[in-house]
Amino acid sequence: MSVFIDLVAVLGRLLEPVLAESATAAAIVLFTVLVRLALHPLSRAAFRGATPVAGILPVLLQLPVFFLMYRAFSSAEIGGGANELLGHRLFAAPLGDRWTEALGEGGLFGERGLVFLGLFAVVAVVAAWSAARARKTAALMAATAAASATAAATVRGKAARGKASGAKASGAKASGAAVALTAEQQELMRKVGGVLPLLSFGTLITAAVVPLAAGLYLVTTTAWSVAERAWLQYRKDRAERVEGAVSGAERSAM
Repeated sequence: MSVFIDLVAVLGRLLEPVLAESATAAAIVLFTVLVRLALHPLSRAAFRGATPVAGILPVLLQLPVFFLMYRAFSSAEIGGGANELLGHRLFAAPLGDRWTEALGEGGLFGERGLVFLGLFAVVAVVAAWSAARARKTAALMAATAAASATAAATVRGKAARGKASGAKASGAKASGAAVALTAEQQELMRKVGGVLPLLSFGTLITAAVVPLAAGLYLVTTTAWSVAERAWLQYRKDRAERVEGAVSGAERSAM
């Protein structure tokens, strides 16, 4: 943990001339950005669906970092000496404070309470953004599945019409069963798509019970994840549009 503390302390000293007592809080945000930059190749691989493990690794690799952040701002002593990080603040709130402690020092709208309300507001905005993107992705997946099912049913129907009447009947039954199964899958996807976005707001609960420093790490990495995925999706959509335009131009030339 000493290496982590030393790194945050160094970043804090570099930012102190500009941000004064909030320098350590800014150092935590900067440290989180550096961690996410290091994990970006894995996030890209997970977005492309390269391997099943690629989607889990970025989350697993962040757990030790979050644990260190939690411990660093929860322990009164580190390495046999007083934990100096606990004296650093974000505006009026010590970085080791929890929301319940802030409520006991001035109430909901006290100086410390307002800092936490600001953090919760940022978490809520990020969660709402994440939920909106999750709904959009779920709707797109459902539409794609429906289009694929319709196309498959059309192909099976044409194939069945070319066979004998007995084979046609059995083919129609198989087609109907496949379409029914696809409808069930679509309904399941719709339900899951309605629940998953709500999980984004679970970050609010976590931010309310962990130290302020850990809450800063949490909101920064969550915002990075949503922005990163939006950027990767934008690049993918743009590449597909360019590829489609090139293919269309080649077909026109022929």
